[in-house]
Amino acid sequence: MYSLQFAAPSHGSPITFTDSLFSDDFQRKLAHWNHCRLAPQFPQGDWMTTLDDDTHMLRVEGAFLEALRAHVADAVADVPTEPGAFVCWFEDLAQTGPGQHDPLFPWLAAHATRDEIRWFFEQEAAGEAGFDDLVALTQVKLPDAAKLELARNYWDEMGRGNAKGMHGPMLQIVADALAVNPSIDTTVGESLALANAMTAMATSRRYAWHSVGALGVIELTAPGRSALVAQGLRRIGLNDRERRYFDLHAVLDVKHSEDWNREALYPLVSEDPRRAVAIAEGALMRLECGKRCFARYRAHLWNGQSATTLVTH
Repeated sequence: MYSLQFAAPSHGSPITFTDSLFSDDFQRKLAHWNHCRLAPQFPQGDWMTTLDDDTHMLRVEGAFLEALRAHVADAVADVPTEPGAFVCWFEDLAQTGPGQHDPLFPWLAAHATRDEIRWFFEQEAAGEAGFDDLVALTQVKLPDAAKLELARNYWDEMGRGNAKGMHGPMLQIVADALAVNPSIDTTVGESLALANAMTAMATSRRYAWHSVGALGVIELTAPGRSALVAQGLRRIGLNDRERRYFDLHAVLDVKHSEDWNREALYPLVSEDPRRAVAIAEGALMRLECGKRCFARYRAHLWNGQSATTLVTH
């Protein structure tokens, strides 16, 4: 069971955006709670106690998201609300958003050892929230056009009904090839924060539009990173089957992003321009978590050295 050794914020006292927000301890407790509450279960006699614990954790989770929202507030102050202009703004995040073109990924492609790639993947796997589940949770009660697009995306994640094409098991094939054993308790807080933020947005209807933006920006920005990780996996000897998850996402997510922006974002903002800010906040919250995650990975893997030093030695 998850531990509740930190206090939920009181009314009017938000959690501030500091390094402690991404601490290993804070994020591991949120991650353990998410693991417990989302797992299929049976009725228990102490369900009222569980509800009390969940209420406490929901306040902690909400404060975490509100701190992230406050952090990106200036960046979304002038976000366009005309649907065409908004989609252009959103697509530009692939070039200008937080964490884009991080030097970690070219280094993984060209220079990281098998053990270094193994550590990287173990962190990523432990922090994986499950894109298929996040899409399924987010689509509840969405307007028809967006709901249909999320359904198509989910069907792709499910291998279009073919178990061998399901994306989740493909990721497990990589884990088996690298012999990793992902664990919340050995994963850095920044990786868990990314998964916790995505889970929070998808499970709370207050942040439904934020989740649409966060999921959409994953589709937008993942292809380049996936291609570089696939290069690194190929370099250390993984075969086509073992690399398939990353090879597939390097290509498929390009189309997914185009479809998501056209079939979900455009009609959603057309129907209600207020959604533009929420979608933008969600996208930037996801990217900010990713940026901090990549920096933490580099700090561990590079031990304070620069990319230039690592490449030339």
